[in-house]
Amino acid sequence: MSVMSSTADPVRIRIENTSSIDERAAIRAVNEAAFEGAYEADLVDQLRGSEYALISLVAELEERIVGYILFSRMWINTSSGRLSAVALAPVAVLPGHQHKGIGSLLIRRGLELLRGRGEEIVIVVGHPDYYPRFGFSSAKAKSLESPFPREAFMALELRLGVLDGIEGLVVYPSAFGI
Repeated sequence: MSVMSSTADPVRIRIENTSSIDERAAIRAVNEAAFEGAYEADLVDQLRGSEYALISLVAELEERIVGYILFSRMWINTSSGRLSAVALAPVAVLPGHQHKGIGSLLIRRGLELLRGRGEEIVIVVGHPDYYPRFGFSSAKAKSLESPFPREAFMALELRLGVLDGIEGLVVYPSAFGI
């Protein structure tokens, strides 16, 4: 999938080649640079090799990886059982390429792929001024328990109404350290 970023350069969004050592190193570098540390890069390394990684996408500009996103399995423990959900974490763009729409392209493409897979709920912890543009809402997550600040903890229904009446504790894979 090739699309244009706001810089008018063609950005290509594609599924990560998990068998490429060079690509894994480039993704690690993107995460370390974007987050100014290794936590997110370590998280990706741990999730990539697990059964929890669902969708892993890269953004390429001039054949160079400049962005990355990972969606992984998580759950909501409710009184009637465990409900599957998806965690969006992390989304990273190299600092020199931020604020050009690349992160948005990664998120939109990932959500499109999740819909195609029949996923219904996506959870994100992030900036409350950024993620609502994709449909995420702290109001949709209000009945979910998490260790995160309410304004930064958001949910998106990929199937309308799927969170209606749902209450419970969110559970992330152990790699998240939560």
